[in-house]
Amino acid sequence: MSKNKRKANQEAADKSAADYYKLKTDAVERLVNAENAPEVSQAEINRFTSKKKLRIPAWLKITFVKFWFAGAVCYFFLWGLGMYLQGIELMIVLAIGLGVVTDLLTNRILRRFEPTERAYDKWIMVTTREFWSIFLNVIYSGAVLYCVFRTYYVINVIMGVDPNVGHTEEEAMLGVEPILFGLFYLGFDILLILVKNTLIKIFRDAEAKTRGTGK
Repeated sequence: MSKNKRKANQEAADKSAADYYKLKTDAVERLVNAENAPEVSQAEINRFTSKKKLRIPAWLKITFVKFWFAGAVCYFFLWGLGMYLQGIELMIVLAIGLGVVTDLLTNRILRRFEPTERAYDKWIMVTTREFWSIFLNVIYSGAVLYCVFRTYYVINVIMGVDPNVGHTEEEAMLGVEPILFGLFYLGFDILLILVKNTLIKIFRDAEAKTRGTGK
């Protein structure tokens, strides 16, 4: 009797499981074959399928990379070689270091962030990707460096300290250090790139108007 009862219970369990999976299969088939199912937008799907991620704005990533590398060059070249080089020699070495780092590190890292090819060219002064771009970046870095040190000079003059003569501890001359140097360098870099982009836009608009008038 006990054996027959266990057999009956087993058969009932198997039948219940079969009915359960059959019900699930039928539900899936109805969903797949539904003809009047409402369309769901991709935005609605993303609400339930994607997790919220911290997205850093592109301009913040770009400016931070530029600032960080400029400050790093100041730290390693200006502070590191300041005991051995002075004056124009130090400025030449610093300009070369900034140009090489800009070409080989800064610009290449920015291009890795690009959502599409050349999307960040508007943030770069020398956009060519040929081997000789490094020489252009050295010249450009020298120009930016000149603007930075003239800024230091003007600030010190305004503060009443002549950088060309000795000064006492009371005359606190604004010295060159990586953070402020990086900010100054970033500021002039962005300013010059903005001027370049504005001039390019003006020439393109003028060319487009000329073509339109010619037609």
